[in-house]
Amino acid sequence: MRSMLFRLGVSLSLLSLFLFKSESAVSSIDLGSEWLKVAVVNLKPGQIPITIAINEMSKRKSPALVAFQSETRLLAEEAAGIVARYPDKVFSNLRDMVGKPYRDVKRFADAMYLPFDVVEDFRGAAMIRVSDDVSYSVEELLGMILKYAANLAEFHSKAMVKDMVISVPPYFGQAERKGLMTAAELAGINVISLINEHSGAALQYGIDKDFSNGSRHVIFYDMGSTNTYAALVYFSAYNAKEFGKTVSANQFQVKDVRWDSGLGGQNMELRLVEYFADEFNKQVGNGVDVRKYPKAMAKLKKQVKRTKEILSANTAAPISVESLHDDRDFRSTITREKFEELCGDLWDKSLMPVKEVLKHSGLQADDIYAVELIGGATRVPKLQVKLLEYFGRKDLDKHLDADEAIVLGAALHAANLSDGIKLNRKLGMVDGSSYSFFMELDGPDLSKDGDTRLLLVPRMKKLPSKIFKFFNRSKDFELLLAYDNEGLLPPGLSSPVFAQYAVSGLTDAANKYSSRNLSSPIKTNLHFSLSRSGILSLDQAEAAFQVTEWIEVPKRNLTVENSTIASSNVSVDPGAENTSEQNSNSLESDGEISNASNSTTEPNTVDLGTEKKLKKMTFRIPLKIVEKTMGPGIPLSKESLLNAKSKLEALDKKDAERRRTAELKNNLEEYIYATKEKFETSEDFERISSNDERQSVIKKLDEVQEWLYTDGEDATATEFQERLNLLKAATDPIFFRFKELTAQPEAVKFARRYLTELQQTIRGWEKDKPWLPKDKVEELSINIDKFKTWLDEKEAEQQKMSGLRTPVFTSKEVYEKVTFVQNKADSIKKIPKPKPKTEKPINNEETEKDTSGDEKPAEESDSSKNEEDNAESEMHEEL
Repeated sequence: MRSMLFRLGVSLSLLSLFLFKSESAVSSIDLGSEWLKVAVVNLKPGQIPITIAINEMSKRKSPALVAFQSETRLLAEEAAGIVARYPDKVFSNLRDMVGKPYRDVKRFADAMYLPFDVVEDFRGAAMIRVSDDVSYSVEELLGMILKYAANLAEFHSKAMVKDMVISVPPYFGQAERKGLMTAAELAGINVISLINEHSGAALQYGIDKDFSNGSRHVIFYDMGSTNTYAALVYFSAYNAKEFGKTVSANQFQVKDVRWDSGLGGQNMELRLVEYFADEFNKQVGNGVDVRKYPKAMAKLKKQVKRTKEILSANTAAPISVESLHDDRDFRSTITREKFEELCGDLWDKSLMPVKEVLKHSGLQADDIYAVELIGGATRVPKLQVKLLEYFGRKDLDKHLDADEAIVLGAALHAANLSDGIKLNRKLGMVDGSSYSFFMELDGPDLSKDGDTRLLLVPRMKKLPSKIFKFFNRSKDFELLLAYDNEGLLPPGLSSPVFAQYAVSGLTDAANKYSSRNLSSPIKTNLHFSLSRSGILSLDQAEAAFQVTEWIEVPKRNLTVENSTIASSNVSVDPGAENTSEQNSNSLESDGEISNASNSTTEPNTVDLGTEKKLKKMTFRIPLKIVEKTMGPGIPLSKESLLNAKSKLEALDKKDAERRRTAELKNNLEEYIYATKEKFETSEDFERISSNDERQSVIKKLDEVQEWLYTDGEDATATEFQERLNLLKAATDPIFFRFKELTAQPEAVKFARRYLTELQQTIRGWEKDKPWLPKDKVEELSINIDKFKTWLDEKEAEQQKMSGLRTPVFTSKEVYEKVTFVQNKADSIKKIPKPKPKTEKPINNEETEKDTSGDEKPAEESDSSKNEEDNAESEMHEEL
């Protein structure tokens, strides 16, 4: 572990050499099923360039939880604190629910013993019911978690976080990715890209390595809480030009990735949960089934997680749950051998992603340079043994932090993409689409055959990409986008179709121009984009057709004076003429030809009428696209988005007010206890306050303290502030006198010592700095005498006055007067010594030179002037 942390520290230190300075910060979020991690790239002086954001509990990862209790929203650690008491109010595994059909989410929640109420929305997606009249979509709840992560990043970096990158598992389909982007929009986050988790890990792996000596294949094996995947990544180097020199640059390409989206660490935990639930039921008897009680299952699941972690380092582990059900405690033990037996069928399943990757790549186990483990569940010893046996190795590679590799790599990606921060040393990344997609045309005059179905995106196509498709079509149609392989669909989907568009305007355009001489069939052009986030969309559609018509053009001839030129210009190559005519046509927004002409009228031409020419014109008509997607992947309408944003903003304001209320309540409580302690422990308060005054203050403190623990439980932030101001008004005079009790004598002592030293300095100026103006020095001495007189008078008055009254003068007044005298002295002391004046005797030769060219005096004048300027500059600089 120490060596791994050392390597990570070295890597982060090297990154400080690879980053340009920026005023803003960028961030990355590793959003998991159970946890979220946040990394920040910030180039403030004295900070590590890439760091993990620490939460309010000083932890490097936070629970991905949202809870609602008594109309109060709780996030992350606060939500985790009430899981055992209110399991139906704490919502978890939200990442695995986004973009999924309701039935799939309901089935998943029941299998995981999640007791909260899942309902179906109008899209067929899942919603979480918080109360009888309040429900939230999964996107809204995820937006709350992402907003928490964004606030964590800004609080940690103490800077504005401009851009973010969010990691996603490779099996996320179109609906899941769009749903996550919607959640980020609700959170107010500018997501510059989603990144596949294996690509983030590959970035972190390769950023500090050199592959110029040899390329390598690396498998990244990740088993998280709910999913497992294996990604094959090829690292290599290529020659690139940089500042005119050939340099070696590193890059990696994701060759393949395979997964099991239903296998993870929670499957192992569920085996233990079932085992211990049966054991508890046997102990209790009477037909009791602990599975029917959500609170009991929440307690059991929490302890089982700890037991599994203990088994990773020990051969046996205990489990103890206080008052599991019906005031009955549960205690038991389990061995690692029994645990491995309970999960016997899972070990072979865990190897399937690796086997699939090697099978489709054509590589053998010996061709793999390294097998890097990421994800918390890879710490299970039996899983590591199975991987070692399959690859025939003695050790697995653990160069990366299993928990933080993805979020750190995603932060590098964010820095590389952001305009605010750029990597000086880059690692080229080529990631590909986890799925292949096809498009299919649908219309009343279309038959379902091979001509209407076209492959758009082959599997592992580079991200991002632009795709263009052209076909002959003269009527409006509908377009379907679907996954190409029905055997490889995102979890929960039963149909491969994920998007549907209606394309219109084509029929009208064809009818409008059909009467004209069409030289070719109408062609439909479709522009698709596969974004960096892996989201496929239809961006633009247009109809293109050519019309050949006779048109009248001006007939022009040249004058007699230029007949020779005219003869040469008449013989124009027909091909060149057609080319210029085609280029001179431009399409307006309504599809008509522009009136602009490329011909110019020269002063030596004569208009001879018009003539007809055959001209070919190309028209491009933009078509209207309307999305008709149905199901969980349907995008939210603008109205729904605005409504969701207003709901989340209201919750944010309520949370801010709650935090402010809690802070002011703590301040008031702390002030009461601190003031009482000072009055009770310090005898100096008796010198500056009477007994009646102190008792009066203590009485007010007791009254506010009693109110704090009775009526103050439900008080507002304003009420707490008012009580605090009331107490300060009563105690501030006492604390002021208490402060001046020591501060005033110290200020007077300092002032007298300074004035004495300053007078000695002034006497030395007569010898050391005789050029100082005497009037200014005398004025300074007068100010010193006045200051001393003021001190004597105030000290005399203070000695006559009781310590129970407000001081005659304060330490602040003394220091202000010291500063005034000090500024006067400094301004005099910095007056520079004047330079001596030198006069040269004037002879006849110099006079002659002066009258002839005036060169010498000019040089002397310039030199003198420069010396004066330098002296003045030095004086200003010193001042």
